[in-house]
Amino acid sequence: MSRESRTREAKVTWSDPSEGLALLPTLDGIDYLRKMAAGEIPGAPIGSHMGMEIAEVGEGKVTFHCRPDQSHYNPIGMVHGGLVCTLLDSVLGCAAHTTLPKGTGYTSIEIKVNYLRPVTASSGPLVATGRVVKPGRRVIFSEGEVVDNKGKTVATASGSLLVFPMEA
Repeated sequence: MSRESRTREAKVTWSDPSEGLALLPTLDGIDYLRKMAAGEIPGAPIGSHMGMEIAEVGEGKVTFHCRPDQSHYNPIGMVHGGLVCTLLDSVLGCAAHTTLPKGTGYTSIEIKVNYLRPVTASSGPLVATGRVVKPGRRVIFSEGEVVDNKGKTVATASGSLLVFPMEA
């Protein structure tokens, strides 16, 4: 079999995030994410790369869906842990974002991930849920998990996020 016949290709497309970013200072976190989930403003470009989308947004809680494929595989034919970690980092951060007033941003300080089961392309769609366990004005603590299409938890995480004022 030639190398060409084994080659696969994926095309990644995303919307210019500048429209949503222009609204960011004018909306509190939960409203911003609800508009994103409803398709009223573009999603984060990382979602297109990783096959992630916002499914639900609530106060202190978000749920994402993710469809892994073979392009996410590591050398042993499993979805790379980095995809699962990115998914968890995203739901932890967005859960924190739902608690923030307008003009406020966040960034991850640390994340601890526990990988419990291997993930393959057939494990999806994955469902990741993040929850705030301790809100704060300077640091927010969140936790989350990723569940496969059989309802099995494949990974859990806890993290802390730094809160800061956004510059105009």
